[in-house]
Amino acid sequence: MRQSLRYLGAVVAGSLLGLGSALWLAGLWPARSNMAFGDVDVGGWRSDFAIGSEAADPYTRARVARHGLLALAKTEAVYFTRATDDAGAPLREACTYILSGGAMPAKWWSVTLYDGQSMLPANTDGALSIDAERAGGGEWSAVIAPRRPAQGSLWISSRGAKAFDLTLRLYRPSAALLANPNAALKPPRIERISCEGAA
Repeated sequence: MRQSLRYLGAVVAGSLLGLGSALWLAGLWPARSNMAFGDVDVGGWRSDFAIGSEAADPYTRARVARHGLLALAKTEAVYFTRATDDAGAPLREACTYILSGGAMPAKWWSVTLYDGQSMLPANTDGALSIDAERAGGGEWSAVIAPRRPAQGSLWISSRGAKAFDLTLRLYRPSAALLANPNAALKPPRIERISCEGAA
């Protein structure tokens, strides 16, 4: 009887450990940004170059599926995600930010805002992303805020997002980026301008 209880305890403990580790590695528990992981970190923008490759393990594939990425091969697209501003504070709807950058080491790029559930915020602003075409060549900037800024500014709407993150997609990245991302990529900056209710 005692031996049977030991076996049962081992099976239960193993099952709980396996389930817990699978949920944690897949980004499902505890609640956090599904894409806030990876072995590549460029100025706070994180990526995993195994995404879309045969080398991707089941946990990486689960995170990718949950975040809704197309998971193209890294020669076609790489994805960087960031959930904090330049001061290290979490990105949140109540604040206004300036997102700015320059030319990217890729044929085309976009930045898209996702809420804490890795979904597009349920608003009707039609302004959840910017891309290379809208930003033009050279230096660019966009306002991230829950309300449309002054006319003429690029805008990413955070209305309804609460806590959010940004995904930078680089399509047809340069060979230099794939070889040495820290040297090739000058990542976008995220400067917090103000927050509602702040003193």
